[in-house]
Amino acid sequence: MEAVMTQHIEMTPGVVGGRPRIKGHRIRVIDVVDWCVHGGATVDEYIEQFPQLTRAEVHAALAFYYDNVQMIEDDYVRGREIIERFKRDFPDRVRYPRSEE
Repeated sequence: MEAVMTQHIEMTPGVVGGRPRIKGHRIRVIDVVDWCVHGGATVDEYIEQFPQLTRAEVHAALAFYYDNVQMIEDDYVRGREIIERFKRDFPDRVRYPRSEE
């Protein structure tokens, strides 16, 4: 994991909250996980949406996730809790997509 970590993944205090991200980008490991693991997108589909990334970078993010599942999943749960608390505490500030009619 160390080679993957130093070549493609970094954690920098003050950049995206110090969370693991793809080196040279502000795309967090959890963002890749959300699309590819939780959302079912393929690596190719992810790269279509973010063409500035290489296949190796996306695979490195997934490798980092599988080496650190508990850390990333805990972060995912904390993020969802923050969103739900914000929705509850500030409902007038949350905008929902307009439904199709």
